Amino acid sequence: MDKLKKSVILFHSTNYAIWAQNELQANGLPCKMISVPRQLSSDCGYCVQMETQDKPKAEQFLIAANIEFDRIDDL
Repeated sequence: MDKLKKSVILFHSTNYAIWAQNELQANGLPCKMISVPRQLSSDCGYCVQMETQDKPKAEQFLIAANIEFDRIDDL
């Protein structure tokens, strides 16, 4: 069985990462907060990981909730 591809949402602060995780989970989108992979950024220490297929939904939820994020990258 193939593993689903993962993506991460990067933020400028830990507070936004926590807020985003709570908002996404409240909207039924499975995700979890993880340490930012060092090859992606050294800004904020945490990001939100999700399945790559959920990127469009996650972006919509974050924009609707006015949660600022830096970018979404594939792992």
